[in-house]
Amino acid sequence: MSELLSIEWLKIKSYKTFWVLIGFFALLLPIWNYGIANGFMKFGSGDLNFVSQAYSFGNVWQNLGFWTSIFVVFISILIIILTTNEFQFRTNRQNVIDGWKHLDFYHAKWLLVLVLSAFTVIYVFLIGLIFGLSYSSFNDFPGNISYLFFTWVLALNYYSFSLLLALLLKKSGIAISMFFLYSMILESLLSKGINWLSHSLAGNFLPLQCSDELLPFPLLDMVKRIANLSDSVTPTWYVLASFGWIIIYYFVGRKKLLKSDW
Repeated sequence: MSELLSIEWLKIKSYKTFWVLIGFFALLLPIWNYGIANGFMKFGSGDLNFVSQAYSFGNVWQNLGFWTSIFVVFISILIIILTTNEFQFRTNRQNVIDGWKHLDFYHAKWLLVLVLSAFTVIYVFLIGLIFGLSYSSFNDFPGNISYLFFTWVLALNYYSFSLLLALLLKKSGIAISMFFLYSMILESLLSKGINWLSHSLAGNFLPLQCSDELLPFPLLDMVKRIANLSDSVTPTWYVLASFGWIIIYYFVGRKKLLKSDW
């Protein structure tokens, strides 16, 4: 495992696109939340100051988790580019010539997905710690930190989905276009259509939507709590669905890779 990761690191450590996309994620996520905390949400005083509530330890993990669900697109694109480059520049074949098995190449990419999802959640934790200490006391730590776990589940789902697309399509432009088309348009339409036709929440269990449901827009969730409304589906089911899809991604990608012409 460590050898596979070491080789992956050698491939990407000097790759500018890697650092640019990681940098976009690492810079824009805290800057965006800082802008919210000191910009259009900064009104009221005392108990009416929404920012002190939104970024206290009681709510900071959910807020950061929701915005992370948007900014993970940078790392999702990165995974697509890194994987499709292997086919474009034939480095996947070189790995096999150098003694790797086909599954070694595949598992190296999955290890990269796991490392990047771990990086995501650790980074969000550090940002949340800073914001939480700025708007509340350490005595309130950790707050509703289960949303940090949901953030990891979402990141892992998105990154593994991106890996599958890259393996299936093998061309970065097409794979990135399909990622945006599906994640931002098609799945939303499918989810709402299925829910409407079935008069249920079945559409919420589509591949990426099930993870998105773990991190709803904070203000909308707050309105639901005030109105004493609750979803009929608990987060546990969305977590299980997310892991179910991740397992499906793994086996579909594995079968595709073993049957494909390198």
